[in-house]
Amino acid sequence: MPRRFTSFSGAHHFRIDHQINNTIAAGANFQILNVGDDLILRLRPLLNASHTRDRKTSPPDSECFPGTREDIISEITTWADKVDLALCYIRAWDGETSTSSDDSMDSACTFWTCEEAVALSDGTPHIYWLHGFAGCGKSAVSLEVAKIYASSGRLLASYFFYRGAGDRSTMKRFAATLASQLIAAIPATAPLIEAAVKAQPGLLTGDAPLSMQLDLLFLFPIRAVIQEGGLEDVLEKGPFIVVIDGLDECEDKQRAEEFIDHILDFFRLHPDIPLRFFIASRVEQHIRACLETDGVIMGNLDSHSARADIEKFLHASFQKMAKKDRVIRSYIRSRGSWPTRSDMDNLVEHIRGSFVLASTIFKYIMQPATDEDPTTPMERLPLTLKMNGLDSLYSQTLARSQALPYFRDIISTLALLGYPLPIVGIANLLGIETFHVIRVLLNLQAILHVPGTDEEGEVTVCHTSLLDFLKTESRSGPFLISNSFHLHLSYYSFASTFESNGPASVYGARHQRN
Repeated sequence: MPRRFTSFSGAHHFRIDHQINNTIAAGANFQILNVGDDLILRLRPLLNASHTRDRKTSPPDSECFPGTREDIISEITTWADKVDLALCYIRAWDGETSTSSDDSMDSACTFWTCEEAVALSDGTPHIYWLHGFAGCGKSAVSLEVAKIYASSGRLLASYFFYRGAGDRSTMKRFAATLASQLIAAIPATAPLIEAAVKAQPGLLTGDAPLSMQLDLLFLFPIRAVIQEGGLEDVLEKGPFIVVIDGLDECEDKQRAEEFIDHILDFFRLHPDIPLRFFIASRVEQHIRACLETDGVIMGNLDSHSARADIEKFLHASFQKMAKKDRVIRSYIRSRGSWPTRSDMDNLVEHIRGSFVLASTIFKYIMQPATDEDPTTPMERLPLTLKMNGLDSLYSQTLARSQALPYFRDIISTLALLGYPLPIVGIANLLGIETFHVIRVLLNLQAILHVPGTDEEGEVTVCHTSLLDFLKTESRSGPFLISNSFHLHLSYYSFASTFESNGPASVYGARHQRN
């Protein structure tokens, strides 16, 4: 008997006017026919938001160093892999129909008896919230979790929020981006998403409520396909996984709360669905208030000592650079090992578990000498021990370009623009020559990602804590960026409107809307 496909059971105020018969089942395999090759293009996903993005141009550029963070990753994978055969969600067809215990299900749904069922363990929460202070390595852990489950076929989607990165720092394209990844992971969801966007055009424009976007573009399609069957081979390994990193970086706090509340409600209605969300963020009140509840496991990354992992990272990084740097090699031949055991102990103690501080300090020590800062790596290392965390490091690095022309305009643009630009885009926006921008940025590569070409790639901060530093007077002192610089950007935008439709005029249009 052919399988009957029931889509969006339990959905309300949703109508599909034209039936789409483009999914057929053959054995355990789905074939997608004529769903529209342009569906993903119409969804307009953010390609720089997933774990597969180019992290050099779309930060955070965080990755677990080999052999590190193994304890917390083991804790997360234990949660993600836990299954219980006592609950049946995937059922093998025996030609009979049974009723569902889920009152929200359509009573016409066809179910099957269980030969080898896969479902969530009784009492295992659907959501894991990993929290910790800024720079402790949450994004690196998120990336590792995403890679683990992508390799096993269980990752449905990943999304890495990043403040100041345009739509990536909002919920505007969030659901559509998840949907496009879902289509790639589970092609059988494509006709359901196709039907949804035809029936509700607001799903494509972002005008539909976030809850409707999440339901019709992601939650309902995957639920319907799981009910239909054919995914047993994958689900035998465990539930499907969605990875959401940096939720605190979402600048729309109200919609972030709405997202959390909605998935919590969804899992209360559908407790048996083999689907789990891994969320990583700082402990911010609007997130904490939503996630400190039943149905959520809370993992504190700060409670996992990172000292040994940071020492392993620094030791390997210094060794690698010693092989490349002629000055360091000569120093070691003359003076012996560098850094010394004492240097390394003091450095690890000073870093105090912050991976972003470890990475930034290493970049600061190893950055090329300039006329403004002719010191060698061996001379810079003891200087870092006198710095008060990231703030002192940011100040020391910014001082390398502070006296250069247009320094403040360039830094203010990076801090306030709200979306990244290439080097030439910054120059055009400010109405200055490109070499001025390059001269300032090249001295700041310990704290900024600077692309290798002027026209391609975007200038981004290595960590969003730099933006907080620049906007907080008590921390940044002479490097404080005033919000009044928006007036200057608006002026530059207006002045260039008559000349081009480049970055400057784009800024003007966006800033006027905001």
